[in-house]
Amino acid sequence: MDLSADDPVTGPVKPGDLLWTPTPERVASANITAFMGWLKETRGLEFTDYPDLWQWSVTETDAFWQAVWDYNDIIAVEPPTAVLGRREMPGAEWFPGARLNYAENVMRKEAPGEVALYYHSETVPVTPMYWDEFGPAVRTLATRLRELGVKPGDRVASTLPNIPQAVIAMLATTSIGAIWTSVSPDFGWRGVLDRFRQLQPSVLICTGGYTYNGKAYDRSGELKQIVDDLTCLEHVIYLPFGDIPAPAKDAKSWPGLLAGPQVTRDEFTYHHGPFGMPLWILFSSGTTGLPKAITHSHGGILLEQLKLQHLNMNLSDGNVLFFYTTTGWMMWNFMVSSLVLGVKPLLYDGNPGYPEPDALWRMAAEAKVTLFGGSPAYADMLSKRGVVPKEK
Repeated sequence: MDLSADDPVTGPVKPGDLLWTPTPERVASANITAFMGWLKETRGLEFTDYPDLWQWSVTETDAFWQAVWDYNDIIAVEPPTAVLGRREMPGAEWFPGARLNYAENVMRKEAPGEVALYYHSETVPVTPMYWDEFGPAVRTLATRLRELGVKPGDRVASTLPNIPQAVIAMLATTSIGAIWTSVSPDFGWRGVLDRFRQLQPSVLICTGGYTYNGKAYDRSGELKQIVDDLTCLEHVIYLPFGDIPAPAKDAKSWPGLLAGPQVTRDEFTYHHGPFGMPLWILFSSGTTGLPKAITHSHGGILLEQLKLQHLNMNLSDGNVLFFYTTTGWMMWNFMVSSLVLGVKPLLYDGNPGYPEPDALWRMAAEAKVTLFGGSPAYADMLSKRGVVPKEK
């Protein structure tokens, strides 16, 4: 639901009803209209409407994706020699010759004095984190990971909740070419091990508990079981939670790693790899056997996020994006990737209906959310509790 849209038609809704259509003014100001104008100016291509543009995008694959690359001015230390090398599926080779880094393309949006993201939880009000803190934290943690011996291709696993430290850790990991993977801290030890055993991570970034529905949960027992089982771990980085101790005696302290001089932009070097260099690993739900690992690439995620969020979702620099998610669901990766557009993700950690069923809508109003993402289960909960956001 786009909160800046005109009010939809009210009254009983029947299948097939058209609920909303944009005004001519809204169409004229849309990102996809600007993209079509750019294609006309730079490529001599003119499209009559969206279906016409879509048809071109799926029939002239090379031209379309090259246009997405050029339109977004992708940072790459080596340019691609083509859009597609090998074209056969499976095994198609995209943008051969390119060398780039996803995190570098995110971090180029760094702007001192400006908000990087917002975060909110059951115990923390809507709070901005500025680039002045966020950017140096990413580079400093990345540098510490390198000093610990983390190399490109190593797996860094996380059980952090949906908080700024998780985003910092993801960007720090991917900036040095290591591969990120995460689960939510409320996963049971078996669910975590079913995933992480497959990857053999060298680093685990974790915390001792989380808060949900007004209650703090101690996960120290489960966490110790996970750490003891993963004999592949070379380092455990622990973010304190209350007075719960770290799961390993030699665990590194998150505050300790980030203490001291911060690493500046000029001091930091990104690891550059091919377009298909692994970025992060997500997992299927595990309903039919063990969860299946799904690897995404630096280049693929970068281009898809820029295309999807800018053209399809009409997000722009300075907008605020919210999706209710945990760090164990792919929507978390999707949401935090909005940073690559200069969009400010809004992180929420906790029960979406606590302390009132409309808690997230109050949060959205306070943070001036541009686009609000929920789920069928969340919509059903609102319906059952009689919540109508526009009434408030």
